[in-house]
Amino acid sequence: MLTQFVYWTVRPEVFQIETVRLSQGILFLGVALCIAWAFADILTRRNSLKKWRAEGAIHARRPDNSPIGLWLAVIIGVWLLFKAVASPDGIEFGPVGVRWYGLMFLIGFIVGYWIVWSIFRHEGAPEEWVSTLLIYVAVATIIGARLGHCFFYEWDYYSTHPERIIAFWEGGLASHGGTIAIIIAIFIYSSSVTKKSPLWTFDRLVVAVAFVACLIRLGNLFNSEIFGHATDLPWAFKFPLSREWQIEYAPTDSACHPTQLYEAGTYLALFALLMWMYWRKNAQQRPGLLLGIFFIGVFLPRILIEFVKNPQEDFERDMLLNMGQILSIPFVLAGILLVYRAMTRPKTKLNFPNKFPDPESVDKTRK
Repeated sequence: MLTQFVYWTVRPEVFQIETVRLSQGILFLGVALCIAWAFADILTRRNSLKKWRAEGAIHARRPDNSPIGLWLAVIIGVWLLFKAVASPDGIEFGPVGVRWYGLMFLIGFIVGYWIVWSIFRHEGAPEEWVSTLLIYVAVATIIGARLGHCFFYEWDYYSTHPERIIAFWEGGLASHGGTIAIIIAIFIYSSSVTKKSPLWTFDRLVVAVAFVACLIRLGNLFNSEIFGHATDLPWAFKFPLSREWQIEYAPTDSACHPTQLYEAGTYLALFALLMWMYWRKNAQQRPGLLLGIFFIGVFLPRILIEFVKNPQEDFERDMLLNMGQILSIPFVLAGILLVYRAMTRPKTKLNFPNKFPDPESVDKTRK
């Protein structure tokens, strides 16, 4: 016998701790530690590269020279310094918790990194390209998704409060904005790092992005947000922790479409398809094919699912197509064009050495 609904009472926090007070002295100590961390990172990377070159730079793998540690030290140090100056009496973190949404993001980036690492290794691309690509994508995702929400959904508010645009921790991220920013970032990455066509990077990156998109929608489920209209289907969800559900659906005790799961399932199926096309059918030999399938597989279901999803903003209530659907149409058309272009052109011959290239050969090709 099927249940009539799922009573979703999972809290968005994985765990939570009580309020923690940090004095101004502790904050400045943290800044000093970040400065030491940054210098240590620079010296460590410089010494490891010097040692690698002194040993001949032939048989040993080139050390990872990506400045991720330096970036983290600078970001954390600047934030602590800002807090120390702005709050001479110290600050309170409270309540501090790890949320499922952030955890899904973290798992997605870790697994996505491993997928791209495997693909680059399979095709003999330089190993350092992977860590650099991660930085480009991570920064573009956060900035683009935030700006997309501000410009596409709440520009009336943010146009008069521009200082709140950077407050991404308050919520408000739009996937279309993140997609546009990633596209721009990949063009920059391709011209400055790989020296290849952007399609080469896109076709490999979208395999991992499909999996990350699935986890992000699961994060929306844990947050009890972005759900659908009322329905009597046996898999409908009630979201008692959601303020929106309490206002609109609790008075009639209605359950709603779990549109987060609809999209998550679609993206997971797309991820499986792209993995099969890449590893079994060598679809990457047709430039743009994987990217085109990705655009169609993400944004066409998005257009359809939006018909049973609650509007995210009030101005969408009287629209025939909401903002998410309107923004999805160009991506679907671009996907169809990319698939047609890829299938009507001859295949590109690629070698698959299944290993990263020797560092010496990489250095020679760059000189």
